[in-house]
Amino acid sequence: MISVNKISVSFGGFDLLKDINFIINKGDRIGLTGKNGAGKTTLLKLLAGISDPSSGEVTRQKDTSVGYLAQQIEIKDTSTLMGETMLAFGELINLEKNISKLNKELPSTTDFHSENYLKKLDSLTEMNERYSILGGDTYQADLEQTLLGLGFERNDFNRPTSEFSGGWRMRIELAKLLLKKPDIILLDEPTNHLDIESIQWLENFLKNYRGAVMLVSHDKAFLDAVCNRIMEISLGRINDQKMIYSDFVKWKKEQREINLAAYRNQQKMIEDTEKFIERFRYKATKAIQVQSRIKQLEKIERIEIEEKDKAELKIYFPPVPSSGKVVIEGKNISKSYGLHVVLNNVNLTVERGEKVAFVGRNGEGKTTLVKIILQQLEHEGSMKTGHNVKTGYFAQNQSDMLDGELTVLETIDEIATGEIRTKIRDILGAFLFSGDDVDKKVKVLSGGEKTRLAMIRLMLKPVNLLVLDEPTNHFDMQSKEILKEALIHFKGTVILVSHDRDFLDGIVNCVYEFRNRAVKQHLGGIYDFLRKKRLESMQDYEKAGIQNKSDKKATEKPRNGEGQKYFEERKEINRNISRLEKKISETELSIEKLEEEMSAVNLKLSATGVLNNTSIFESYDSLQEELNKTLSIWEELHTELENWKSKKTW
Repeated sequence: MISVNKISVSFGGFDLLKDINFIINKGDRIGLTGKNGAGKTTLLKLLAGISDPSSGEVTRQKDTSVGYLAQQIEIKDTSTLMGETMLAFGELINLEKNISKLNKELPSTTDFHSENYLKKLDSLTEMNERYSILGGDTYQADLEQTLLGLGFERNDFNRPTSEFSGGWRMRIELAKLLLKKPDIILLDEPTNHLDIESIQWLENFLKNYRGAVMLVSHDKAFLDAVCNRIMEISLGRINDQKMIYSDFVKWKKEQREINLAAYRNQQKMIEDTEKFIERFRYKATKAIQVQSRIKQLEKIERIEIEEKDKAELKIYFPPVPSSGKVVIEGKNISKSYGLHVVLNNVNLTVERGEKVAFVGRNGEGKTTLVKIILQQLEHEGSMKTGHNVKTGYFAQNQSDMLDGELTVLETIDEIATGEIRTKIRDILGAFLFSGDDVDKKVKVLSGGEKTRLAMIRLMLKPVNLLVLDEPTNHFDMQSKEILKEALIHFKGTVILVSHDRDFLDGIVNCVYEFRNRAVKQHLGGIYDFLRKKRLESMQDYEKAGIQNKSDKKATEKPRNGEGQKYFEERKEINRNISRLEKKISETELSIEKLEEEMSAVNLKLSATGVLNNTSIFESYDSLQEELNKTLSIWEELHTELENWKSKKTW
């Protein structure tokens, strides 16, 4: 569908992309990854035809349509939600008008054999076929389904787009793009403005999409659910692997170890060669050998190693001051904005050491309750903070509170104390501030850079309650991992507003769901909550089905025991799924351990002087055999798991 041939992109002598080649085929689900600034957005723009490469070409098959959603777009507020979304069907609406026009003209024609009549008849046939191909019979239903899936309510359909926030207007643009059904969809961070329910709907939509998809995302769970091929931009080149993101991370770790061993060997060889050249450069008897070594160095293709991943850097919050057992207690909390009720009689208790997530659709009151907890909003009801609670707050606009006249380094240095002062540059580097970046003034930083800087400041303050509102929106993978690890080890209390399931997993032990002006507590982690929600949805469906049958056949005797039998079957399916998922997790740990052992053996094989060591080769062969067996078991378990999952109806 799209062929990329030796494209390069250069800016002032710096090569962002270097001689990249790949093909996008129908059905591909590609996750485009890489560090911030690696060139992901640039590549998407090249594929969309918005910009041109410095060299090389992007070739599209004839009539291939491409849809692109950028992170930031210009939105015109001149219509209603329904009216704006209908713009996706411009061709269909024109076809409807023309078909209607011809259907009115043809009955009034009396000369059925004239050339004009036959042309109109052919045109009508072609337009009807085109109308059917474009989904003309279902487009209005598709529109409703898409808007509802992305979190809009039916009563939003006739609201002016100017009434929606920027995040909701981005959803409108996403809906328009999906409804156009282009051959290739290009999405740049599509989940930034979506809640968990909308992300799951988008996952299912993209997995079943007939065309190709390429997307940039820092949401691991989203990448794993949608993508079957990962393309990482690293050092201007592409690593292209047909695997899910989680497997790609493991593969990359192995490759780095192999490449690092090869890099060290090459550097040793270069160093030895340069020493030889320097030593014998002016000896006539060695002139031929010296020239030979010089040419040898010139021909070497230098191995490049990406800067060490700072995700291994451990940053912990300062020691936590002691607080009372009850940290936050809210009773009968209500909040309205004019006639619009956001929260109604909400009760909330958070105890010392708890780590809770606030989840729900945008606009359901998560940030409102956060501001009430922080005593920033007037409200009805009682909200109390416990004894000696010291709060650290990260708001979505936290970056606006930084001093623009300070440099990046000064911003962190003024609050860093003790041993942490020796690690300031490492910490800044982990959050993508390296080299001369640390000497930039805050006022010249981008919004994302300011957000990351604000998070570093918060991580260095001694508090016992952390309230974080969408903290990871401008973070890359490694920055998120560092923050997640720090929160897992944080000994205080955490209230976390986020839609990133992978980020929440392992941190929170309680989920508060915001829906219809109420807040419902769910004990357990984020995936426990999501599994419970699927079960509740099925139960609601069954209740509705029972009610419908009751309405239709009020006199029909119910068939006793069928409901109980059904749920017993569901429980058996769930038990088997849980059992297999546990086994798969254990097997994956075994695979990871074997791969680490093989990597260690690989390092030995890469070292000089071990080529004749038989025991190392035997050890490698033994590990390889065991790995193959374990991989076979893993595949069998996955096959069995898919069989059980196929028996589920949700």
